[in-house]
Amino acid sequence: MVTKVPPCPVAPRRSPRLLRLLLAAGVTATAVVVPQAAAQAAPPAQDDPKGGGTTLTVAVSQSVDSLSPFLAQKLVSTTVHRLAYEYLTNYDVKDAKPIPGFATEWKASPDKLTWTYTIRTDSKWSDGKRATAEDAAWTFNKMMTDENAATANGSFTSNFRKVTAPDPRTLVIELKKPQATMTALDVPIVPRHVWEKVGDFSKFNNDEQFPIVGNGPFVITDFKVDQYIKLKPNKGFWRGAPKFDELVLKYYKDGDAAVAALQKGEVSFVPNLTPAQALALKSAKNIKVNDAPGRRFFALATNPGARSKDGKTFGNGHKALLDPAVRKALFLAVDRTTIVDKVFQGHAVEGEGYIPPRFGQYFWQPAAGQKLAHDPAKAALLLDQAGYRKNGDGKRVGKDGRPLDFRILCHATDPNDKAVGKYLQEWWGELGIGLKVECLDNVGDPWTKGDYDLAFDGWSVNPDPDYVLSIHTCGTLPATPKDTGATDNFICDPAFDGLYARQSVEYDAAKRADLVKQMQSRLYDTGYMNVMAYPNALEAYRTDQIASITTMPEAAGNLWGQDGYWSWWSAVPAAASADGGDSGSGSSATLWLVLGPLALVLVAVGVWTAVRRRSTADDRE
Repeated sequence: MVTKVPPCPVAPRRSPRLLRLLLAAGVTATAVVVPQAAAQAAPPAQDDPKGGGTTLTVAVSQSVDSLSPFLAQKLVSTTVHRLAYEYLTNYDVKDAKPIPGFATEWKASPDKLTWTYTIRTDSKWSDGKRATAEDAAWTFNKMMTDENAATANGSFTSNFRKVTAPDPRTLVIELKKPQATMTALDVPIVPRHVWEKVGDFSKFNNDEQFPIVGNGPFVITDFKVDQYIKLKPNKGFWRGAPKFDELVLKYYKDGDAAVAALQKGEVSFVPNLTPAQALALKSAKNIKVNDAPGRRFFALATNPGARSKDGKTFGNGHKALLDPAVRKALFLAVDRTTIVDKVFQGHAVEGEGYIPPRFGQYFWQPAAGQKLAHDPAKAALLLDQAGYRKNGDGKRVGKDGRPLDFRILCHATDPNDKAVGKYLQEWWGELGIGLKVECLDNVGDPWTKGDYDLAFDGWSVNPDPDYVLSIHTCGTLPATPKDTGATDNFICDPAFDGLYARQSVEYDAAKRADLVKQMQSRLYDTGYMNVMAYPNALEAYRTDQIASITTMPEAAGNLWGQDGYWSWWSAVPAAASADGGDSGSGSSATLWLVLGPLALVLVAVGVWTAVRRRSTADDRE
């Protein structure tokens, strides 16, 4: 959801409103077990400051946009919702294939227009009431009938014709036309008996009454804006309760402060490290650095002329960026190799298509004649030919005599934005183009108002790419200039929409993958967005607080922003390991983090969606 994922900063990273394992032994037929290795004795995990238990504290740099699953799009918010609510299906930790979640099984009618899900009988809401198919039916129907409830994830239900619950164990979804995402509906199911009391879904942020009723592995117990989110284990969770007594997501505006807190033992885990921070932490005692292929992309987005569905334009984007020649020249002047080597210091892969290489099935690369390789001379010639020549001061001017001086939105909490911004000033300056780097704590406000020329963009991609593709369709534009849509940056291209419609109804995996690649090609050629890099997941945790934890993919994946709840659900306190306690979820198996050289192995990371998630500070899931 459009997480503009959830990034995580990643994610809008300006925001519209940020990801989806090992199963416990014996829980289901698809459970995967890793034998427990001999645990090393370790100091106790971080004590709960209120006394009596262990606390796993995660440092986060992104503000929560909403605790309402119907509104949230940032990665930090959607991550919390994955912990607090079940989805119909989950994603396998090895290959991200759909596995049982709130539904234990599903089947489609021969014409693929009716899907029937069997809802598990052992799921309860944290207030003790049984979770049933009626809760799922109500959730989807609310999204279908209230546009405010469809703000974050409406793309999943826009094709639904009817949703019913004939009995507590059966959910039936009837479609208008086939839909390829029916085993990847990334929508949190909420308790009807709580949410049917809500009035205006556009204003209800679900942050006034705690604990918040859910049926996931954790229960949200407290929240303070830009301070923390606290969660406790859901003792009645069907897969088994988490081992830590409390999970705290603590807000740090400054990344160096978060790293210092990790070194002091004040937090257990820090994501989104800079290469310099990761290097310094590798030699630190009791700290493990995870460096693995990531699920997000880092991109340049241009303002294509902000507009709404009613045909009105708004915002103050530079008109020259509506010219394809200008956009192409800007991208030709970008040296991706330098960005990977100097900014990410090798902890990234050069960007090409919209879907990261981790999602091999959908990964696309431009053809040789299509690729915008670094060629500043060609960029200068292109501008000359398009009529943007240099004046006596060496400044490029448009046909109207207006200088090509642009602004770019930068996340104040993301050092990568700032570093790349300096290179762009240099590269574009050589073309005679000026650039003002505007680093803000909140890029969401100017972004949604269309008050920008360019922006650093990024999303965490989900195993199924439908969501991050949908945010570039005309249907996600805001209804009016005063409204907020699910669009990433106001792109509306009929050709792209046509391809999106075709892939959404294509059940043949190979044919759908080809359509998704065609969509990426179209997005690349229009030049409204240009992917510069696919950053690695650089993160670290304290081994004297966390004895074991699960990455996704398990062979070489990330911990923060997973397509599931596996990392925090599986985490074992060092104290429990030292005392010989089991590893979690009622099983004697332990899920071990795979790091070191293996972390360099590229596994189908399907790009980690997403939704949803924009650049490091605001990205969507």
